[in-house]
Amino acid sequence: MPNEEYLDKSVHWKVRTGQIGFAEPTHSEVADAILECGLATEVGQRLGSGKEADVYLCRDDHRLIVVKAYRLYRTAHRGGRPIKLETMGQRALIEHDLLSYAWQGGARVPQPGRRVENMFSMQYLGTVAGAAPMLQHARLGDPEAFLQETVAAVEALAEAGIVHSDLSPFNILVHDGQPWVIDLAAGVRIDRLGTPAWVRLNQALTAAAAGARALSRYFQRYGLTLDVEDLMARVRAKIDLFRVV
Repeated sequence: MPNEEYLDKSVHWKVRTGQIGFAEPTHSEVADAILECGLATEVGQRLGSGKEADVYLCRDDHRLIVVKAYRLYRTAHRGGRPIKLETMGQRALIEHDLLSYAWQGGARVPQPGRRVENMFSMQYLGTVAGAAPMLQHARLGDPEAFLQETVAAVEALAEAGIVHSDLSPFNILVHDGQPWVIDLAAGVRIDRLGTPAWVRLNQALTAAAAGARALSRYFQRYGLTLDVEDLMARVRAKIDLFRVV
């Protein structure tokens, strides 16, 4: 199987011998798994849930972090095996890889930590009083300046070779007055081999245009206009280095 390396041998043994359950793990069971694999030293509350994964507030000694755990069954993803742990382990690997690539490229994303099977840790954005709010739910003090910072964040991702495939006010957090991009689960990394360059670039540009339009609609509530065509031209210039499109 091509995905065998995503799971620990003990997990494969449990699958083969029928000693692993086929129900979604409880909060307590997920917390035990996080602690047992050493991703954190303390597991707190669940901060949020997406289509495929849950995010938990944790501590790594005295430092607050978050751990994202991909669910095994309560997901929109269709797996071909009776247990989807390998599939969700692969999805965690892909997101962790994209997050690491973006962070190393200088984009404003949470600093990635370690990954174990279908879970990985990353930087916590917020304070002891609470997590940083989504842009959708935040009230901006200087929306015009924040718009410019958001455009810069999108360009920084493109500079790192990544386009967010689901960019929206729900996937941007407001932390220390700055936009931080999260949830790169289905991002497009434009320098990967295996797909014709024009196909991947068209996918990236289509995704970027959808994200730009979503942000444009959001900033209209403040009476601001996001120049979608100008932003797309900037993104295109950064990712289409060989003028394929």
